[in-house]
Amino acid sequence: MTDCLFCKIVAGEIPAKAAYEDAEVLAFDDINPAAPVHVLVVPKRHIATLNDASPADAPLLGRLFEVAARVARERGVAASGWRATVNVGRDAHQLVFHVHLHLMAGRPFAWPPG
Repeated sequence: MTDCLFCKIVAGEIPAKAAYEDAEVLAFDDINPAAPVHVLVVPKRHIATLNDASPADAPLLGRLFEVAARVARERGVAASGWRATVNVGRDAHQLVFHVHLHLMAGRPFAWPPG
């Protein structure tokens, strides 16, 4: 995707502070954090929203959660708790149309979110 912000970050065209990277997934610090720890975990392959995911994407999408848990452990917030959020579509406040998981931690969160 030529217009996709996260594709440009994955390609190294836009700098980001990486928290984790492998062949399939990149995790990087959010530039506008909503919590002391706020990391975005993205698949390197472009999928616009979860609505666009296919059954073949399930292993890749599962990796997002694996990586989030790893980053939470590395950042020292796994034991106290963290939130994983995936926004789907405009009404859910998805601002970048490339699937991404928000890993947030380091403060108490209210329920319900929203």
